[in-house]
Formats: sequence, structure tokens, C-alpha cells
Amino acid sequence: QMRGPKSGQCKKNKHDSRPICNSRAMSDIAVHLLTRPSPSFSPSGNKRVSVTVGNSSVLTCPPKSNRTMVTWKISPRVGGPCTLGYRTDQNKTDRTNCSDSMNWKFRPDQDPALEIRQVEIAHEGNYICEVVSTEGNFHTTYHLTVLVPPRLTLYCDDHGNPVCEAVAGKPAARISWVLESSFTPREEGHDNGTVTVVSKFTAYSSNVTNTTCFVSHPAGNQSNSIVCLCTGGFVGSGFGFDRNSICVSETSFITDFPFC
Repeated sequence: QMRGPKSGQCKKNKHDSRPICNSRAMSDIAVHLLTRPSPSFSPSGNKRVSVTVGNSSVLTCPPKSNRTMVTWKISPRVGGPCTLGYRTDQNKTDRTNCSDSMNWKFRPDQDPALEIRQVEIAHEGNYICEVVSTEGNFHTTYHLTVLVPPRLTLYCDDHGNPVCEAVAGKPAARISWVLESSFTPREEGHDNGTVTVVSKFTAYSSNVTNTTCFVSHPAGNQSNSIVCLCTGGFVGSGFGFDRNSICVSETSFITDFPFC
């Protein structure tokens, strides 16, 4: 008596060298791949990717032909893991716990690349594409880092010293001054992973009035200049300061400080 293959087994076709597998077995394989990491996958490389917040990012899979199954396994910094899957034999996609900002860039049967739209800090994490093909099993791992450009703020403090702030950048920015000075940057971390860096310019020469602050950051560099000019005069009563001096800054016209 002829018996069909058991679940998980295949038999050969008389007229074709390709095996015919039990459909239940294929279903079991799909569930395994979509829910568990597979140690049998050959690594195609680990890559580090940086993207600026608000932009889009496209991650590609191993370029293998005759794909039978593709699975994206995503472990973001915030929130639980999510998966995107595609099976060629059923021409069917599946998604679990993935936000609307993550989806296939193109039709997965043609190109299974993943697109992340309007990248946020919460998207930072690990992204793994697993590909099952007739050539074997392959995967590529991405370590996604989100860059946040800082906001540059430049002003004169109460003593007439220029102060430069690189506000809420990720990673922390570097601040430098165009003229030689003595300064020690101070950092303040925030709950969302961004960092504010503050630097006060203290000139070696008392004749320095025009100063330029440079902010270096992987998302882009910025610079701005300011004049903190101290002269004798009357300080506006609205500030409630001493009547001894007035500091003038380029950005705020006349700014009153008591101890320039």
C-alpha cells in the first residue's frame, strides 16, 4: 500500500528532480522562521547604519535569487520586537507588531528591502533580514543608529562672556571656538538619549569682542558669531540690574548685564 510522506518529509517526483513536500511541513517551517532565530543561517555581514531623525532609511536583504521565504526580525530600542515575513509559494506577506512606519519598500517578491519612514529615536536597534533560497539560508544584520542634530544657541552671560550651547543632540556634539580661549564644556543628558553641551568662552585677551562658536556633529556642522561688548552706561530698569555697565550682543541688540 502506497503511503504519502509524513509531516516534515518529502518524496521525489518521477518526472521532476525537485522534491514534493507535505504542505503541513512547509507551514511548520514558516512558523519556525517567523517566531524563532535560526542558527543554521549563514551570515552575509553585520552592518552599522546611521540615519538622521526625520529622514527615511532603506535596508536591503542578501541578494539571493530563487528566494522561497524572507523574514525581517526587528528589535527596536523602544517597544517590543516585530516581524515582517513573505512566502513565495503562497505569495503572502505577514506582519506582527510592526508600526505603520515600517514596511516593504517594493513588492517583496521582487525586492524584499525594508523601508523605515520618518525615522525616530525609538527606531534605533537591530534589524535582521533572513532569506531562505535554493542556494541556502542567509541573513544580514543591521545596527541602526539615529542621529539628532543639536540646536545651536549663542548668547552673552551676566559677565559678558559668550556662551555656546548645542542643545539636545545625539550623540553629544563637540564645541570649539575660532579664537584661543579657556573653556570647559559641560554636558547634560536627557531621558530620550540626547545630550546638551554648554561651553563658555573666556578670552586670554581682554580686547576680544567678536567670537565664533563651531559645533561639530555627525548630522552636520554649524557655526555662529556674537559680539559681547561691555561699555559704561545705564542698565535698563526693567532688568533690575546695576547702573555700571551695558553689554551689547550682535543677536539681541542691547543686552543688559550687571558685571561685564
